[in-house]
Amino acid sequence: MSSIMIRDSSERWTAAAARTLSGVAALRVTMAYALALVAVSAALTALGPHTRDAVVSRMSTNLHNLAHGRLSTLVGSAFVEDGGDVFVWLPGLVCLLALGELIWRSRGLLIAFALGHVGATLLVAVGLVAAVEAGWLPTSVARASDVGVSYGAVCVLGALTTSIPSRWRAVWVGWWLGIGVAAALGTDFTPFGHILALLLGMGLSYRLRPIARWTPIHMALLFGGVAFGYFLMSGPSTVAPVGGLAGTLIALLAGSVLRSRNGQMSRQQPEFRYGGPTLERAAYVR
Repeated sequence: MSSIMIRDSSERWTAAAARTLSGVAALRVTMAYALALVAVSAALTALGPHTRDAVVSRMSTNLHNLAHGRLSTLVGSAFVEDGGDVFVWLPGLVCLLALGELIWRSRGLLIAFALGHVGATLLVAVGLVAAVEAGWLPTSVARASDVGVSYGAVCVLGALTTSIPSRWRAVWVGWWLGIGVAAALGTDFTPFGHILALLLGMGLSYRLRPIARWTPIHMALLFGGVAFGYFLMSGPSTVAPVGGLAGTLIALLAGSVLRSRNGQMSRQQPEFRYGGPTLERAAYVR
């Protein structure tokens, strides 16, 4: 009897270990990136604030570094944080990236994150050059610190758009765009990068595979990812919730107007008569 119990217990532990390894393999990009962030943060903390400041300056995707051909910053900046509080926000980032990797696989997650991180960075750089040339911003902005995960993470958030059920999609889009616009009312250029990354992700979402079925695990990851995305995009802005609600109302109103207009156009379409019966649509097959 004891040998049977031992064998059953061993089989259960083996099955649990197999499921765990399978889950880790499915999230290999998320796990590898999280470990890399922790390792870099721990190393910079051990080396002291002077070294951290030097690395942040060297890895920043600001105009000074890009103008000097330091394109490696487009990759390195995604692994460096300006502060040492990585363990505060890392769980939320892991939830967001894990959800994306479960839906789109590793390749889809990499595409979404890279598009946001690199694409939004370059678009922001073009805008900053134009603003400096026009005299709207001081030349000191060319050396501003610009590192971190935010552009890539926000793009992943936007890429979830088509996975959101259609009845909630307008609320989703309006909420996040409203928060981004409200946060952009400040003096920092980072919220503009968040808006660009969000739009890039929303556009990409129509090329990525949407989720087939929401499970409790997916919902839990979405909750953690949404909480992380909110604090990431809103930043210190106190009007972000107001902006989100305003964006939601605008999106719902626009959707209602479009549906009403489409309904009117469908009712105004000419009818086709063939013999006696009225045909609403006629299809001809050659």
